[in-house]
Amino acid sequence: MTDRPTAVVTGASSGIGAATARALAKAGFHVVLGARRTDRCAEIAAEIDGTAVRLDVTDSESVSAFAAAVPDCRLLVNNAGGAKGMEPVAEAAEENWRWMFETNVIGTLRVTQALLPALIASGDGHIITVTSIAALEPYDNGAGYTGAKHAQAMLHRTLRGELLGQPVRLTEVLPGLVETEFSLVRFDGDAERAAGVYRGIEALTPDDVADVVAFAATRPSNVNIDQIVLKPRNQASATRMNREG
Repeated sequence: MTDRPTAVVTGASSGIGAATARALAKAGFHVVLGARRTDRCAEIAAEIDGTAVRLDVTDSESVSAFAAAVPDCRLLVNNAGGAKGMEPVAEAAEENWRWMFETNVIGTLRVTQALLPALIASGDGHIITVTSIAALEPYDNGAGYTGAKHAQAMLHRTLRGELLGQPVRLTEVLPGLVETEFSLVRFDGDAERAAGVYRGIEALTPDDVADVVAFAATRPSNVNIDQIVLKPRNQASATRMNREG
């Protein structure tokens, strides 16, 4: 048991999720790290005096078991998600679209529903959802991912109105290019293609995004930061970048 407020971070085994867990622990939260790769979560949990619990956001039973292990929750960071494939609509693989919507949208729905009672009961709840600048604009060959991120964002933004009068704040964080395992997953393990996404531009780091999440989470209770959009200096939109060298 701990007297620190509890923060749940999904997709916490690497990248933005892992960095966010560390940042929130530093800010005074007891962090519950949820992901399928529990070995990685356990290592981070040991480092920050947190708790690792297995979580597969695409499995309703896993989400239910996870929520049962987290009786108290002040902060939920919906970070689990990702992309698969980058083909035009005419060539898109249905299974990739299904995975993206299941992970980004339905997964966020499941976890939010499961933890919402605890967030309300805390008297000072906060839901932070990490979407993407892909939730703001379409781009060629990315309809599956941009569609999923738009839907995830609509889920989150709708809650902003539905929870008026409840002691729960809602913040959406929309990162641009962040160098993580994201592209490696998107391109099915093709390391060379994934590296090309970041070549010639100083991308954001997971720590950059985590700092923003921690900032939003530590504002006074009466302050609701609705949206934070962050991009590398040399990125103007999802597809418009200044690549040096």
